[in-house]
Amino acid sequence: MSTSEPSPAPETQDARITGTIEHVTFHNAENGFLVVKLRVPGQRTAITLVGHAPSIVRGEQVDAIGEWTTDRTHGLQFRARQLMTKPPTAGEAVARYLGSGMVPGIGPALARRIVEKFGPKAIEVIEKEPMRLLDVPGIGKAAAQRIARGWNDQKALRDLLEFLAERGVPTVHAMRIHKQFGAKAREVVESDPFRLAREVRGIDFTGADAIAQRFGLDTTAPARLRAGLSHALEDAASDGHTGLPLADLIPRAAKLLAVDEDTVAEAVAGAKESGEVVEAEVEGVTCLFSRRLAEAESFIAERLAVLREGKPAWSDVNLDKAAKDFERRAKVSLSASQREALALVATGKVSVVTGGPGVGKTTILDALLGLVGGNRRIALAAPTGRAARRMSDQTGREAKTIHRLLEIDAATGDFRRAASNPLEVDLVVIDEASMVDTGLMAALVAAIPDEAALILVGDVDQLPSVGPGQVLGDIIASQTVPVARLTEIHRQAKSSRIVVNAHRINHGELPETTPAGETGDFYIIPMSSPEDGIAKLKEVVSRRIPGRFGFDPMREVQVLTPMQKGPLGARNLNVELAGLLNPRAGTRIERGGLSYGVGDRVMQVENDYDHDVFNGDMGRIVSIDREDDEIVVDFDGRVVTYSSNGLDALAPAYAVTIHKAQGSEYPAIVIPLSGQHYPMLARNLIYTAVTRARQLVVLIAEPRALEIAVSGRNARRRWTRLQALLTGNTGNAEQETAAT
Repeated sequence: MSTSEPSPAPETQDARITGTIEHVTFHNAENGFLVVKLRVPGQRTAITLVGHAPSIVRGEQVDAIGEWTTDRTHGLQFRARQLMTKPPTAGEAVARYLGSGMVPGIGPALARRIVEKFGPKAIEVIEKEPMRLLDVPGIGKAAAQRIARGWNDQKALRDLLEFLAERGVPTVHAMRIHKQFGAKAREVVESDPFRLAREVRGIDFTGADAIAQRFGLDTTAPARLRAGLSHALEDAASDGHTGLPLADLIPRAAKLLAVDEDTVAEAVAGAKESGEVVEAEVEGVTCLFSRRLAEAESFIAERLAVLREGKPAWSDVNLDKAAKDFERRAKVSLSASQREALALVATGKVSVVTGGPGVGKTTILDALLGLVGGNRRIALAAPTGRAARRMSDQTGREAKTIHRLLEIDAATGDFRRAASNPLEVDLVVIDEASMVDTGLMAALVAAIPDEAALILVGDVDQLPSVGPGQVLGDIIASQTVPVARLTEIHRQAKSSRIVVNAHRINHGELPETTPAGETGDFYIIPMSSPEDGIAKLKEVVSRRIPGRFGFDPMREVQVLTPMQKGPLGARNLNVELAGLLNPRAGTRIERGGLSYGVGDRVMQVENDYDHDVFNGDMGRIVSIDREDDEIVVDFDGRVVTYSSNGLDALAPAYAVTIHKAQGSEYPAIVIPLSGQHYPMLARNLIYTAVTRARQLVVLIAEPRALEIAVSGRNARRRWTRLQALLTGNTGNAEQETAAT
């Protein structure tokens, strides 16, 4: 218990405070986040406490463990990692507590009658002798039983939180455990704590492992070793792999588990036997795959084999006549290579159109849609909202995100469209297909009926999907479906240095800058150091581009950088550019080390189907209301309101990573490249960045960094087996069967 005025000094020291809730400033019932004023004995003024609890009522006793922090806006606060509450004991406080709505069936008026009858012992009566409630006017047997059940549910939750708190589990995690497992939560934690890492958001293997060890689980327990092995594979999935060579996986897992490699090797045998992992050969290398991703890749291969059988419904169309009709209608002339590409994709039930900028992918798609005919059921989709909107603009037809096409249930994350409820379509066209990962592709092909056709459109030379797999690349490399690879740059595109330089980069050649004294669309500005790069970037974004080309730096100029961290990373550049471009933002909100102010440019970083905003959408903060805890963002006319605790869905977006820009286009982009970006300096990264620009590219680069990126020497292999599955070259058949 604190006995003196809190001091900002011990900001990182673990501390404990006990007090009584004087005022509830904010409480989010959905996730438990709260801000309260706490009266602590021995202190002259109430302190601000921030934490998580399932319910909170004025008058409750609080015991909290955490640390003192200083918020830039709100000053000194106690941020609770663990927070336990106890019912009040004074009569008036008990009435307020029972009438708060936390117990179903008890409102303020009934709470007062219960306390008038039983006094401060009202809670004890509800818990131990609920039938005595029949003595209270207005309470019958059914109501008494309902009140008893409600109280017992609350008590069970409090007991679980206390049980987990004694073992060092943060309250926010304890609440998520209860939400996931309900009455079985304690049993799950005690019997298989590693389920928490698999099934509870926010708890990774390290967190589950810490809980397991507090329960006395041995370091070499089979359950722990298999969980560590699975986590190592899932960690590799975050880098894009669907599996790993055994020679790489074993040392990675041994380091994670802090055990020797022989112990992990023994665990591999057990995991294979139990079916948790699948072993397969990839190009002669023995690899291990998690069952989840192994099954997904196997399913994709199986479904594509089924879908590509037969002919599309429009196979009897006169291709030559259809091409001429399209040329007349669109007032374009198809080249010989484009006619060949059109014939290729029009005659196959599963096909791919790929190529870089300026080669006519959109033209081929328009011609194909015209050929298919207006009476066909056609679904157009893309992985992101911005890509879907661009697809709509280009084709004049409705396009959706793949998630919306499959009718995602926002509450569960499941798709309503599946094998049991397939799409009612004759043709599905997916744009920006290089962004589609293994899990999403498996869901997509499950929902496409056998008789429908599938066309994948995308640039295979761009970055692969953020999620695991390289679906488009593996399909193309398998040579099992027709692929129209467009390479000829069209005459009008040849005048664009953006297009020409994108192709130069893709061929391993350095891009060329616009000559001095000329006006062009591609400029290279050398930098000597990150500090020099920051100064030049700020000058280019705020003065030179607006002054020479007229682009609005707040709306039309986008900085794309390889990394989040470092002086030239997105985090630091957002701070620098916010101060430069939006200096009058006023009071800012800080969450997770990020700053948000009125007028700031922000990006939605997760799909929100309820509000119709999607990962990659750009908006501006138009208002911040601290009293109502509301942040309002305008996404090109779509206004969305967030609570301060919901800011995880937003990120400052004056600068974003190149990965985050996939599927998007911007009028003007500025790309910093430094030796500090070395781990990310890959050809497909810089190529992807350059192809995001519609009208202007400014590359601010250390010459050596640019040379490394374009050379391709930093190319990273993704370990997947979809290509092998498509070609039938999968190694051990027994192990293959285990995946399906």
